[in-house]
Amino acid sequence: MKIGILGSGMVGQNLGAALARAGHDIVLGTRTPDDLDRERGRSAKSLRAWLDQAGTHARVATFAEAATHGDVVVNATSGAGALEALRLAGEDSLRGKVVIDTSNPLDFSRGMPPTLSVCNNDSLGERIQRAFPSARVVKTLNTTNTLVMTDPARLAGGEHTMFLCGNDADARRSVANYLNEWFGWSDIIDLGDITNARGMEMVLPLWIRLMGVLGTPMFNFRIVR
Repeated sequence: MKIGILGSGMVGQNLGAALARAGHDIVLGTRTPDDLDRERGRSAKSLRAWLDQAGTHARVATFAEAATHGDVVVNATSGAGALEALRLAGEDSLRGKVVIDTSNPLDFSRGMPPTLSVCNNDSLGERIQRAFPSARVVKTLNTTNTLVMTDPARLAGGEHTMFLCGNDADARRSVANYLNEWFGWSDIIDLGDITNARGMEMVLPLWIRLMGVLGTPMFNFRIVR
């Protein structure tokens, strides 16, 4: 499958490398595709090192080129940069496509722990859907660490839960299938329309505090029912 990934930080690199190694045709979108040697942030490689890791099924390009390339587009940017990155990708390049939104509206302006820049009666997922009404936005993968996103089996044999939501029921079903086929997620809870992104994003303050107490980001939630 042709997949465009917007964002060259830790999440975008990890998702892109895992999908490329599985044989998908990946274009990783970034603001600076010609700067292959700059470090891309905490725990992220230079793009040259990432290309070496991802292999022959991956390349680096602009946001617009990545979005045009993808039959499916993944927003793996930071919450603060998500809307700008999607605007640079271009509404026409997103039209009618499933856009998997993994971002969180984290505000680090007051230091750690971060707060949420939008919550309660709105969400970043909803803002993305409103800004790009022709895209089929599905929120998912935002409630766990990036290494767990692509390999749920590394925790409890994969017996834990992933959530998703979005306005388009067919898109939600497609994304649930992708999560299973791409990464092996088996316990996926479909929360319904995109307003449910409010709850998914508001998990993050709890997640961050748990990471501090546990001393590791390698954990996830399991819904027992």
